[in-house]
Amino acid sequence: MQTDEIIKYCLSKNKTYIDYPFGDIPICFKVNNKLFAQLYPLEEDHKITLKCNILLAELYRKQYEGTVIKGYHCPPIQAPYFNTIYINKIDKNVLMEMFDHSYDVVVKSFPKKIQKEILGEKNE
Repeated sequence: MQTDEIIKYCLSKNKTYIDYPFGDIPICFKVNNKLFAQLYPLEEDHKITLKCNILLAELYRKQYEGTVIKGYHCPPIQAPYFNTIYINKIDKNVLMEMFDHSYDVVVKSFPKKIQKEILGEKNE
């Protein structure tokens, strides 16, 4: 996937926006002030770090050894919950599933009322 495709896909998620808390790179995607993706758009180091359920994160690392690694820049306590994926080495559909999962993990971390607001559902 190209950088512009990734940006467009991530921004297609409800209430998602771009932030630059660390400078120009990485391009960070957040929902309700919580990070779900960090894109490194450099051609020679094209990768993305995504939030992940710890068990699924381990499965991805085993299944895509060398292509999916622990969040390389994360503090040790957070690293198991993030995967860094080398974009040019993985199938586009698998990568999009990983984006979806990352977004869902973050949205589900909020109280139900906030989840409904983010997803555009009516509160009853």
